[in-house]
Amino acid sequence: LGHLLKHYNFTVSQIKMDGYLNIDAGTINPYRHGEVFVLNDGTECDMDLGTYERFLDDNLNEYNYITAGKIYRIVLDKERRGEYLGRDVQVIPHVTGEIKYLIRTKAHEGPYDVVVVEVGGTVGDLENMHFIEAAREMLHEEGRDNVMFSHVTQVPYNESTGEQKSKPTQHSVRTLQQLGVQPDMVVCRSERALTDKVRQKISLYGTIPEQHVISSPDTDSIYKLPTLLDKQRVAQSVAESLKMYLPQSFDTARPFDSYIKHISRRNKKTIHIAITGKYTALHDSYVSIMNALEHSELREKVTVKLDWIDTSEYSDTHPIDGKALEGISGIIVPGGFGERGAEGKIRFVQHARENGIPFLGLCYGFQLAVVEFARNICGLDRANHTEVEPDTDTPVIYLLPDQRKLSGMGGTMRLGGQDVKIIRGTQAFGCYQKELSVERFRHRYEFNNEYKEVIEKHGLVFSGMTPDEDIMQIMEIPTHPFFMASQFHPELTSRPYHANPLFQEFVKAARLYSENAETVHNKEAVELG
Repeated sequence: LGHLLKHYNFTVSQIKMDGYLNIDAGTINPYRHGEVFVLNDGTECDMDLGTYERFLDDNLNEYNYITAGKIYRIVLDKERRGEYLGRDVQVIPHVTGEIKYLIRTKAHEGPYDVVVVEVGGTVGDLENMHFIEAAREMLHEEGRDNVMFSHVTQVPYNESTGEQKSKPTQHSVRTLQQLGVQPDMVVCRSERALTDKVRQKISLYGTIPEQHVISSPDTDSIYKLPTLLDKQRVAQSVAESLKMYLPQSFDTARPFDSYIKHISRRNKKTIHIAITGKYTALHDSYVSIMNALEHSELREKVTVKLDWIDTSEYSDTHPIDGKALEGISGIIVPGGFGERGAEGKIRFVQHARENGIPFLGLCYGFQLAVVEFARNICGLDRANHTEVEPDTDTPVIYLLPDQRKLSGMGGTMRLGGQDVKIIRGTQAFGCYQKELSVERFRHRYEFNNEYKEVIEKHGLVFSGMTPDEDIMQIMEIPTHPFFMASQFHPELTSRPYHANPLFQEFVKAARLYSENAETVHNKEAVELG
């Protein structure tokens, strides 16, 4: 919706509200909440903010993300400072007042024509009641011409009877109405497009105009959704409700048009990439990586298929067998924390290095790639990461100096956008074609420069670093077809029409590897024939 409104030349920003009492998403396990996304200002937030940035092609900040914990901290800090003048502090008006204040702060920041506010969770969740109440109060204070409500709901399909069921939507709309909120629009998520009968039923029982009951069926790409909504005149409906002028005639090019064309030809060339991590059972843990790879498909004219490998199943006693990576054209070792799965990741790094398979390491992947190189190439057999082995006598990766005295966990890492100096004449410079790039970080550990001389002597190159050259941030092996890793998270800055350079070149290397493998296979087949 935000992208579609922007397509019609409105200025747009988006806010995500989450009901949990965490201040931010930084300490939440990816298995419980999916990927932790990081904004340029260092805010650790819900993965939906990554989707917002990719669709709006804009950098967001802390005001785009509101949690119940953040609101309660503001309220309680004010209470301790005596700012409520002796009044008893309550959910209404104090908590809801702070929610409304943050929404208005974001609106004035632009200023924006439209702010799309998403209340996470499900209607009826106790932890989201104050957000819904704040939304009701916004309508009362700002007026019907300035606030509208869109309710996203699921319409399940019953396989046995072959029909869509509208009852869950009827009940959730009724629940909202009991809370004082009448939806102006209902967006129905479903396996297939809504039937006219179901649309009419939802309209009647929900007191919603039929043209405001929007069908949002499953698609093979999220980038098809703006066009799907546009065909149902969603932008026009929003503009009418909010009394905004929207041109009747507009550029006929649909949003993400070239992406849709790309999707239609996806059967041309497929390459397989292995994601080797410990959260692979929940793919949402790596959603930005999945998107960055998809962004890179366009230029290379390939389709990337992902093979998910849980590295906690591999170690010295359980080595990698040939079947695990059969048909793989590239290996990614993603970010992560903790000891579990670390030795397995090192095994996959080693396999990629020794077999000439394109490799991309991200954050923890950078750190473990250095450990692997130190052990197996530099003769530092006991090299390790101090998070994995705190008492190691060969700490090639250790805590950042400014992290050593910290006692808290939340919001204390090296976070957000930082300058990366890229060395000319390296593969990294070939990727970026510039000497300085702003990339996003989320880490506590760094390479120990005491080992820099011995590691570089054996052929590893640090091609990116902080401008003062004190912290190493990109590593590569020039003699390898493509072996690169970054201390930052390049996936967080990748956009649909501007793939991050490291991902773009990694996908290119994987395509070339796949083509070479096919050539060798065909040659062997001819010789056998």
